[in-house]
Amino acid sequence: MRVAAVVQARMGSTRLPGKVLRPLGGRPVLSWVLRAARESGCLDRVVVATSTLPEDDAVAGAARAEGAEVVRGDADDVLARYLLALEQHPADAVLRLTSDCPLLDPDLLRAVVALWRAAPASCDYVATTLERTLPRGLDAELVTAGALLRAGREAEGYHRAHVTSYVWSHPELFRLSGLVVRPAAADLRLTLDTPEDAALLDAVVAAIGDRAPSWRELVELMRSRPELASLNATVVQKALEEG
Repeated sequence: MRVAAVVQARMGSTRLPGKVLRPLGGRPVLSWVLRAARESGCLDRVVVATSTLPEDDAVAGAARAEGAEVVRGDADDVLARYLLALEQHPADAVLRLTSDCPLLDPDLLRAVVALWRAAPASCDYVATTLERTLPRGLDAELVTAGALLRAGREAEGYHRAHVTSYVWSHPELFRLSGLVVRPAAADLRLTLDTPEDAALLDAVVAAIGDRAPSWRELVELMRSRPELASLNATVVQKALEEG
C-alpha cells in the first residue's frame, strides 16, 4: 500500500511571511520537515505542494534541493494542490504534513502510517489530531486516496484551504481513527506561525541540536524549562475558518 507524504508550503503567511524558508539551526524550516519525512522510513514518496505564484519559486527550489518532488497549483485551494500531487504521484494514501511544523517526530509519522497499514480497508483517516494530546506542531494526518478524492468533489469554502477538515468533520461519511499519547501535552505549542513561535523554536533547537527529536524528548524539555513554553504562551491559534 503506497503512501506519499505531501507537504504544503508557500511563502505567504499573514502572521509570519516567509516562515517556511526561515533559518532554524542552520537550515530552512522546510528542510526540517522533509528530513523528518525521510527519516520515518515508511513513505514511498515525498512531495512538496506549493503555489504557482512567483514568490514560491524559492520554495520549489528548496524542495528540489532536498530531493523532494514538487507540484504547483492554486495558492488558496490547498486541497486542489493535494489532488494534483495525488494525480502526478499516485498513492493509496497521503500523509498530510505542513511546512510550519519543523520538529516532527519520525516515529510518530511511522506510527500513523503503520496504524493505517494494519487495516487499510477499514479506515479512511488516521491522525494525531482527532483528540489532541500532543503539542501543536507535531501533527500528522493520513487520508486515503478515495477519501481525498471525495473531499475534492464535495468540499467547499474553508474546507478547500484545510485539506482534511471535510473528512474529519463528517464521521458519518468516513471511518476515522486517532492516535493519542499519555501523558497528554496538548497545552504546549511547537508550531511556527508568529515571531513568538520563532523565538521558542530557536531556543529549543539551541538545546537539542540539528536533528529530528522524539516527541517525548520535546515534552520533557518544555516541562523541565517552563521559561521556554512561556515564550509563545500568549499566542492564540487561528480559528479554522481563518485559514
